Amino acid sequence: MSDIGRALRAMPTLFRVGFASSLAYRSEFLVWILATNMPLVMLALWSEVAREAPIGRYGQKELTAYFLATLIVRQLTGSWVVWEMNAEIRQGTLAQRLLRPIHPIFSYAADNLAALPLRALIALPVAAIALWVTGRGSLASDPVLWLIAPLAIVGAWVISFSAMFLIGSLGLYWESSLSVWDLWFGSYVIFSGYLMPLEFMPAWMRAILRGSPFPYMLSFPVETCLGTVTREAAIRNLGIEWLYAFGILGAALWLWKRGLARFAAFGG
Repeated sequence: MSDIGRALRAMPTLFRVGFASSLAYRSEFLVWILATNMPLVMLALWSEVAREAPIGRYGQKELTAYFLATLIVRQLTGSWVVWEMNAEIRQGTLAQRLLRPIHPIFSYAADNLAALPLRALIALPVAAIALWVTGRGSLASDPVLWLIAPLAIVGAWVISFSAMFLIGSLGLYWESSLSVWDLWFGSYVIFSGYLMPLEFMPAWMRAILRGSPFPYMLSFPVETCLGTVTREAAIRNLGIEWLYAFGILGAALWLWKRGLARFAAFGG
């Protein structure tokens, strides 16, 4: 508990430092924001497909709500720790982070979470536009779903951050683990609902995907906000999502601990 206590006491300072860093590197941050606008591109493509007839239950209005919600969730759950870790391991600057009296995962998390206020500057106007364009009827009407939605978004962030931390920890074993990240991110883009609603996929593929973490990183929070899942399904999916979150986080910490011993043995 002492390590967690020190981390909690240090968090306000870490958040201030992280937020100042986001402001200092706002041009790079803006580039990152612009690089995550794929949902807007897919909205244009799928809206054109649905111009003459709806695709299942998705007409143009429903597609607009879906992809704007996708953009918001993506902005709120994105992370970049894998690049930060690989750079620090290669350059040897990881040793400086290890000198701090708290576990590096807390400082990495604070760096990434500190950028959320700037991301909210993008997400909140998009949310307002979505409400104006699609109307309140496109959003969930069940208050229980709105209680679940924040937990689903936080869970999606934990999965994303933990997976990045796990892959970044592979850099303690290899020269670079970014190729593994490319494979993970490619799978995320295809199988999370980022490019299209998962309902557009065959039923057998959806059944397989429900056994992977990818739908819980995006599709599940989006569907919960839009009310396209039942209350019972949302509760069940929330439990599965957090099982993945804790499982991947545990695996990441285990891999980090073993890799750190190797890093120190080689003079890191």
